[in-house]
Amino acid sequence: MENRTEVTEFLLLGLTDDPHLQLPLFVTFLLIYTLTVVGNLGMILLILLDPHLHTPMYFFLGNLSLVDFSYSSAVTPTVMAGLLTGNKVISYNACAAQMFLFGAFATVESYLLASMGYDRYAAVCKTLHYTTTMTTRVCACMVMGSYTCGFLTASIHVGDTLSLSFCNDNVVHHFFCDVPAVMVLSCSDSHVSELVIVYVVSFNTLFSLLVILISYAFIFVSILRMPSGAGYQKALSTCASHFIAVSIFYGTVIFMYLQPSSNHSMDTDKISSVFYTMVIPMLNPVVYSLRNKEVKSSFTKIILKAK
Repeated sequence: MENRTEVTEFLLLGLTDDPHLQLPLFVTFLLIYTLTVVGNLGMILLILLDPHLHTPMYFFLGNLSLVDFSYSSAVTPTVMAGLLTGNKVISYNACAAQMFLFGAFATVESYLLASMGYDRYAAVCKTLHYTTTMTTRVCACMVMGSYTCGFLTASIHVGDTLSLSFCNDNVVHHFFCDVPAVMVLSCSDSHVSELVIVYVVSFNTLFSLLVILISYAFIFVSILRMPSGAGYQKALSTCASHFIAVSIFYGTVIFMYLQPSSNHSMDTDKISSVFYTMVIPMLNPVVYSLRNKEVKSSFTKIILKAK
């Protein structure tokens, strides 16, 4: 009979074993995380302080910034601590918590982006009825629905993963506890669990992406019907930041998760995950601020008041 020991902790292999890269990576991730924290919390503070930004678009953007900060914080500090101290051991419960938080907030982000897509559709295609379409109640329900779907999905992912048995192998070939990387360590049959993960992720991704694509299809048709060049430019500028954020986010999600585990390359997944967990949360505030006159104007006003 095979001798099995129940796993109580996991060992994260991290990004590299090269000791010469540990410090450069730590400094790089520290810079990225600092920009993420400053950018996202700064965006939330800006939206709260400026009454001109108390609109549906910025209500969604504030929640997007909160989510970006949250799921980056679920991963990045652990990675930096491992690089700095060399201790890459994570307890079973901490691993479960990391899987849950990352999965929850990443899913919330996908639904928030879909909600923002619908908001852009209402702004461009139903301009005269925008205020009656995107009411405070509607916006609150859309955001609460996004969080509900996110935390429900994370509960399914983590519950499904932890229902498996983990025996002798506790080495996670990743720099954080991601569901696919942990699931492959199971000593029990994980085929059904893998299918559940693929189906749930596929539904969330395809449903939210479908909402965005339909919204942009209507926006595109409305833009083509606009008689003036000014209206055309305004519609494009209204949607440009959201379109860039959607392209980056969903491109990475589809590449990482919508493939069978047999096709997964851990090294490729690690590189994708760095982009997904650290770079995207840093980029979103930059994308929405650089292309947004209202944000730049509000920022300038607050700086001048502070002086």
